[in-house]
Amino acid sequence: MSVLVLVEHTNGAFRKKSLEAVQYAANIAKQMGTTATAVATGNIDNATLATLGQYGAQKVLHTTDSRLENFNSRAYTKVMLAAAQKENAKVIIGLHDTVGKAVSPRIAARLNAGLVSGAVSYPDLSKGFVVKKNVFSGKAFAYVNITSDVKVITLMPNTFPVVKGDGSATVENLDVAFEDRDFSIKVKEVTKTSGTIVLSEAELVVSGGRGMKGPENWHVLEDLAKELGAATACSRPVADSHWRPHNEHVGQTGGTIRPNLYIAVGISGAIQHLAGVNGSKTIVVINKDAEAPFFKAADYGVLGDAMEIVPQLTAAVKRFKANH
Repeated sequence: MSVLVLVEHTNGAFRKKSLEAVQYAANIAKQMGTTATAVATGNIDNATLATLGQYGAQKVLHTTDSRLENFNSRAYTKVMLAAAQKENAKVIIGLHDTVGKAVSPRIAARLNAGLVSGAVSYPDLSKGFVVKKNVFSGKAFAYVNITSDVKVITLMPNTFPVVKGDGSATVENLDVAFEDRDFSIKVKEVTKTSGTIVLSEAELVVSGGRGMKGPENWHVLEDLAKELGAATACSRPVADSHWRPHNEHVGQTGGTIRPNLYIAVGISGAIQHLAGVNGSKTIVVINKDAEAPFFKAADYGVLGDAMEIVPQLTAAVKRFKANH
């Protein structure tokens, strides 16, 4: 009886959030006195798969069907169901991202399992199987006791630091009896975002809103982000106005992030935006409107013109880096 975890990789390299999920599954497995088994799909070598042992996985089940190179929720669900049957899994972990949100509910429905989406804590096994999650757009927490025999959890990325240890996982092939209808959804095109820092996994984020006046001013934020080694993000009005690509939109209808530092520039801080960023460890708000709601949620607030303040902040970061 293993704790299963679905891992994702890009070009044969595991994403940070997947390593976090493996570590999370391994912690649960230790509490339950069992082992953690990762499930991987697509083109990735066994040596890389074995490195998941450094994050707590004892075994990796690998499905190599070439049709799994592009994400397909129906096919991925079938892979996880086959793995669950093989391992007699009672706990299945996914990520609270595009893949996890599509696959985990399907798994739960098929296995008649209880589902908690967006977990932000390890389960408390002293009172059953109690999992903590955000509710009401992050304004409160709910503690959910999963009482079903099989339990499915999606983990909110950037909830726990990833700690690399020792060990190597064994790798086994997972045979899945696919049918043509499992691939009835066809991927016509895949467009990849450019840049080296993935927003959903970024530790530092610099974000802008309508207060930036227009896309021609975005270089100010990009300069600061470059010096900090941060990802860039934006509010919904900015994405809707096509000032920035939609993959940078964070908020209730966009992405949810949990960086160590979130710098919000020219963003008023409506509740819809806060829903996507209030898991940030530290929030810094720069705005010339003293009545901006975001100041109430900020750890640090700077009142003033962003076009004056941000370049000064960038210069200060450059000086600090030069002296340290």
